[in-house]
Amino acid sequence: MTDSTTLTAWVNDYLHAWDSNEPDDIRAMFTEDAEYRTAPFHAPRIGLDAIVAGWLEDRDEPGDHEFEWTELGIDGDVAFVEGETRYTSGRRYANLWVIRFAPDGRATSFTEWYMEHPESERDD
Repeated sequence: MTDSTTLTAWVNDYLHAWDSNEPDDIRAMFTEDAEYRTAPFHAPRIGLDAIVAGWLEDRDEPGDHEFEWTELGIDGDVAFVEGETRYTSGRRYANLWVIRFAPDGRATSFTEWYMEHPESERDD
């Protein structure tokens, strides 16, 4: 059973990996056979190598973003997170994360939804 302490530790690890982009930091958060979805209907990245490769392909640079989050709930081994990402470029996104945890606190599944904030500043 997942609890708030496990969720907070995992999100802190995620934020650290988001800034570091270090493969070992990314790998440490997921089980060997984990699935990572960048949107609910996209094919998942399955396994640590695919998760790391996709993360680095889509990477943000350290310091170009801020993330605030709130725990929406926990049901068994699944946690729900609402967040907001703000980039130094002015872009803003609303986020919803669904994370399924293994007993050791690593994620077996991660799915993110993100929507651009209507007041977001586009850089294109």
